[in-house]
Amino acid sequence: MTPHRRRPAVRRAARLVPPVAAAALLLPLAACGDAGELRGAGATPIAVGPVRLWPDLPPVTAPPLDYGESDTRRVPGVRVPEGGVRDVDPVAVVRAELAADAEGQGGADGVDERTARAVRRCGTAPEACPVLRPYYRDLTGDGREELILAVRVADQQVAVRCYLAEGGGLTRVMSTVEQLVSVELAGRDLILRAVSAGIPGYEYRTAWSWDARQGTMLPARDEIVRVKPTPPPPAPLPPAGAPAADRTAADRTPADRPSVGDPPAREPGAEPEAAGTAPAPEREPEREREPEARTAYGPAPQARTAARAAAAGPR
Repeated sequence: MTPHRRRPAVRRAARLVPPVAAAALLLPLAACGDAGELRGAGATPIAVGPVRLWPDLPPVTAPPLDYGESDTRRVPGVRVPEGGVRDVDPVAVVRAELAADAEGQGGADGVDERTARAVRRCGTAPEACPVLRPYYRDLTGDGREELILAVRVADQQVAVRCYLAEGGGLTRVMSTVEQLVSVELAGRDLILRAVSAGIPGYEYRTAWSWDARQGTMLPARDEIVRVKPTPPPPAPLPPAGAPAADRTAADRTPADRPSVGDPPAREPGAEPEAAGTAPAPEREPEREREPEARTAYGPAPQARTAARAAAAGPR
């Protein structure tokens, strides 16, 4: 039913309402007449546009220092099977790069000699292998997964590298070395958190993103973030329902601790003591039998000697 057909029905219904009831219905409607009106939000700050400083600076003619953010390298000798990068051995990838970097051509992200020796021994000493577990994620958006590797190097640093499968082989499209706090994957971004050497209480947070124009991963967002100190973990609490005897004296509540001069507690249902009657002497508690020490061949020699002496009695 369209809106213009509903309005006459409302008017006809209003004519059937008695005048007194109609006046009662109109009072609330009159009170809510200004509910939807616009109201001022107060004074607003004046918009200030960007101001260009030193507009007479000469144009840049010399190229800046190259930090190698967009460098790509083909990994020699590594073939990608039909199954993709999941079928590639990550240790073999690092070894192939070490073999191609024998003369230190890896730049600032190269692997030190001690780490290189540990990588070569990954087959015989896997517990000391510095190559961490690989991860796989579509970082380029082409529907195929890329290989993400990490290698522990000297000075508590971690080398993070990403590889793209193309032409039946591998191409390294991202490489950096940081003292990492954590590594996260958010969508197609690789986010690295690293400690700050000169600013205590802060950390560097860099988001590496795929740049199709350069054909590589670039540090698209780089920021310095203040971090909150981690509070110490709380002390463990005693289990719920545990008796007071099972808790230590420090964990007992004031109600559990006996006060000096308090009369001894009576058993439930016991008769009250008569005035002037001395309490019955307490019986000496039975001495608990100490557990017998045992070895893989039965009781320990000291326990056997003590048992024989107790059985023989006083001499």
